[in-house]
Amino acid sequence: MANEKKKGKMTVEEAGRMGGEKTAETHGEEFYSEIGHKGGQKVRKLIQEGKEHEEE
Repeated sequence: MANEKKKGKMTVEEAGRMGGEKTAETHGEEFYSEIGHKGGQKVRKLIQEGKEHEEE
């Protein structure tokens, strides 16, 4: 019942996995490295802004 899959339907998890696999096929390791670096820089900026706001 709960484990039965309806034909033609997929869960959000399944769709995300398929999209990730497709992205991995079309982009290389450099792509993931670049977006990881950008994410880290954004987090660093947000932390710094939070600290500056805290000091005010």
